[in-house]
Formats: sequence, structure tokens, C-alpha cells
Amino acid sequence: MLEDPLDGFGRPLRSLRISVTDRCNLRCRYCMPEENYHWLRRNLILSFEELTRTVRIFQSLGVDRVRITGGEPLLRKDLPVLIEQLSSLGLKEIGLTTNGVLLAPFKERLFAAGLTRVTVSLDALEPELFNKLSQRNDLERVLEGVRSVAHTPGLKLDTVMLKGVNDSQMVPLLDFARSVGAEVRFIEYMDVGGATKWSSADVLSEAEMLTSLKERFGEIVALPGRGSAPAARFQLATGQTFGIIASTTRPFCRSCDRVRVTADGQLLTCLYSRVGRDLRELLRKDLDDEEIRNILFQHWTQRVDRGAEERIAVAERGPLANPAELQENVHLEMHTRGG
Repeated sequence: MLEDPLDGFGRPLRSLRISVTDRCNLRCRYCMPEENYHWLRRNLILSFEELTRTVRIFQSLGVDRVRITGGEPLLRKDLPVLIEQLSSLGLKEIGLTTNGVLLAPFKERLFAAGLTRVTVSLDALEPELFNKLSQRNDLERVLEGVRSVAHTPGLKLDTVMLKGVNDSQMVPLLDFARSVGAEVRFIEYMDVGGATKWSSADVLSEAEMLTSLKERFGEIVALPGRGSAPAARFQLATGQTFGIIASTTRPFCRSCDRVRVTADGQLLTCLYSRVGRDLRELLRKDLDDEEIRNILFQHWTQRVDRGAEERIAVAERGPLANPAELQENVHLEMHTRGG
């Protein structure tokens, strides 16, 4: 049996996030605040066959969970075809993160192809607030998408919390999540990608979220068994569970077992990585799977990333990249690297 690699901190490789497009049909303020961007050239985008081969090679390194991201992954033509190819590999999990706008019409094909669970990004239930945050008028389509997958196993709603902006949505989102059989995860505002106006003053911290929810619901119990999951999980007195991803104030770097591949094949071992390894070049060379596996094995063993932890120590912390840097290097954009 082939040995699974461990990185410089003894972390295994178990989770792979693959972006299938850098395009998105929303313009969320914390991710893609501008209308126009420099897009990846189409001839550089990995084909479904290249993506499936990538997953198969990573599977030989210990990966058993794959998440399909974007941009908005449902903008990629024939996405169920890729999911069907991946489902033939016998993975433990094939997940999809989507903004939900196109989810309802795709739902049947996605699950028939082998998708195992869905995460929908949803930052507000109030129409005006949703429009303000996403810069689009698509709330009803998103809600239709969520309801189309209601009560499917592992359904999650992801909400980026902005202090003084959507604080009021926490309780309504918990109520909505309960009605559709989902678990909501509240996410601290992060300073990566298109968050060029990020300020620590805009971060609603995990501690503040819990204080607010305790005032409304009373005792909240922290649940054990987090493992390498990004979210700490909690339970209300009602029995409902929810998660908080505190990457800004209490990051989970020391248990992070994930790697990202952009739509054009750049391998990123940390969300905060400024440069990646060109996987597309390896896939399009005359190399067999074993040769690529050996290269990736060595790459993972040299990993010492603790990006979010290192950012905490930065004095007068601001955005990771300014607009000029993002224009020069599109791979710094969150919609390119996959959240």
C-alpha cells in the first residue's frame, strides 16, 4: 500500500477543493465587489478529464473528500458530467458549494450523477439586504434552490457575517435552516481575495456571535469531535445545531488537511498562498500518474502553511491584497481560487 504524505506539521492530506470556473453570477461585496474582472483564458481551464485525473491522483495520496467550487460552479457547462466521472472513483464525499441561483433546475441531475451533499451561500433573507450584499436581485431564486434540496443529507448554509450589516439575520437564518433541514455556518469576514475594503472593525467575531445568540436562546453548548472541519459546532437548548468558522480570530490551521486547485490548474496549499504549483503543466506533459503523484507527494511534505494564524500576528492588519495586486495576479482573487 502506498504511503500517505504528512506535511511539515504532521497534517495529512484528506480534502480537495476543485474550482471549475472563475465566473460568478453574483457580485458579493466581500468577494467580487466590482462588475468587471480579468477572466482566466478558456484554453487554460482544466477539462473534466483533467479534473478527474487530478482527483484520482490525489486520491492515491489520501484524499477521500472532494468539494466542487467556483466562482459559481453551476455556470460550468455540463457540470453533472464531471460529477458522474468523479462518482466512479469511490470517494467518501462529493460536495458542491453554490450560491444557489441555478440550483433548482440542476438538482435532479446533480444528485443522479452522484453528488452527495450541497452547501449554499446565503448572507441575508431580507430582500433589500440580500441585494445590497450580492448586488443582484436573485434572493427568490436562491431560496427556491435551497428548498429544492431541503432535507438532503449534510445540507449546509454558509453566511459571511459583516458587523453592522447582516447581524440581524442570524436568528432568521437559524429559523430558515431548521425549516429546510440544514445546518447554518456563520463565517467571520476574512481579508482574502476581493475583500479590498476589509477592516477588523467589520469582523463580527465568534465570541460576539455567541454572545448575541446566548441573549436570544440562552445556554449554548460547544460540541466535541471537530477534527479537521473548519467550523466549530454548537447546539442550542432547542437541540438545533449550527457552526461558526472563525478563520479570522480563531483559525484552524493546525488541523487543516485541504488543498485547492484553481480552474486553470494552480495548486494552492493554503487559502492565503500568494503563489501556487502549476498542476496544469504537469497534466499536459508526458507524465504518468505515478510521476505526478511523486511530485505532489513531495510538495505536500514541504508544506508549512499557517496563513490565517500568521495573519493574526500582523500589526495594523488590512486586506491581504490591494486592487492593483488583484489586477496583476488574478489567482489572488477568491473567485479564482475557490473559497
